[in-house]
Amino acid sequence: MKLIRLVKEGIHALGSHKLRTFFMMVGTLIGIAALTVIMAMGAGTERAVMKRVSVFGFRAIMVMAGGGKTFPPTDNATTLRLEDVDAIRSQVAGIEAMSPTVQARNVTFKAGAAQSQAPVFGVEPDWHAAWDWDVQRGDPINGEDVASLARVCVLGQSLSQSLFGDADPVGQFVQVNNVRFQVKGVLESKGTSPMGSDMDNRALIPLTTGMRRLLNQEHLSQIRLKLKDDSQLEEAGEKIRAILRERHHIAPPEEDDFQVRTAADVAKFVRGISGTLSTLLAVLAGLSLLVGGIVLMNIQLISVSERTKEIGLRRAVGATQRDIFHQFLAEALSVTLLGMLLGSGLGWGIAAALAAFTPMAVALSWEPFALGLTAALLTGVFFGVQPARRAARLKPVETLR
Repeated sequence: MKLIRLVKEGIHALGSHKLRTFFMMVGTLIGIAALTVIMAMGAGTERAVMKRVSVFGFRAIMVMAGGGKTFPPTDNATTLRLEDVDAIRSQVAGIEAMSPTVQARNVTFKAGAAQSQAPVFGVEPDWHAAWDWDVQRGDPINGEDVASLARVCVLGQSLSQSLFGDADPVGQFVQVNNVRFQVKGVLESKGTSPMGSDMDNRALIPLTTGMRRLLNQEHLSQIRLKLKDDSQLEEAGEKIRAILRERHHIAPPEEDDFQVRTAADVAKFVRGISGTLSTLLAVLAGLSLLVGGIVLMNIQLISVSERTKEIGLRRAVGATQRDIFHQFLAEALSVTLLGMLLGSGLGWGIAAALAAFTPMAVALSWEPFALGLTAALLTGVFFGVQPARRAARLKPVETLR
């Protein structure tokens, strides 16, 4: 009953000074709103990361030509060869599927009056198993296509839509950099890559056709592997690095002229993209709570000075120091809790708007509310103690003069 009375008295006191109450809670409101948005963005980013990693493949390893820290490499490196593929295949255990790949970006595709640009990949038959990426209709690239340097292609769904609309492209012909290819299949949809690009905007051709007829090159762009057991990823990755360093005659402290990436590397990279923004917003949320707490404390100290007669009368009719202390601390907590409720509502509204009107990944849950409640209680207690203590220590006789 005493707690209920304290809450009622605190709410009444706050309601008597609405503008003052607003200024006391605005910092908490902004801080909790920012915290709610940050956590929603963080949860959404985590889901997006796991979704994109699943696209990459949890048992997959990518070996890409070109060194450095940029992912993926941006230079036109010529360091990977078919002989490297043979060495990896013979020395690395637990490989379920493996496909060397050549790649050309921004290749022009024409079909009748339609024209589009997309990357083209020269692949081996194991590419489909290595990527867990089958055709939705038609046939995949097979061994006979590779052996005969066949001019056939398999289109991604976005590229198929650009060139043929809703019509079935299987059996139709396309010009790939002015070389005539027949469409033999259409890939299943994969969506967005870990880097944010449209994975369905692509075409596959036989590896030999890409190297000798279309691109006229002997080097590879990348090698894709899928292991039988994901627990072997780290060991296999280190083994591949050792094999390639030896084959490419790279001695310490020289940098690799290739990159080996796993699903863990992709997840780390994607998280890093949003990490800086989340850190900045977290700092701003913390500063808002700190400023809000300081403002609350100072306004309450002013309130204590203005309410000395009220405090004196309460002491005169029997209120103890503890009662006065609890009264002012209850007012501080009421302010921060009200700010928390309004801030949570505002944060949820902003997060919902971001999810509806922007491409940002946002996921709403109960966790921001629980953390906001904890932050509000801590702010109210920490910054409300000093004014409550000062009010409790006032002498009744002096306050009534």
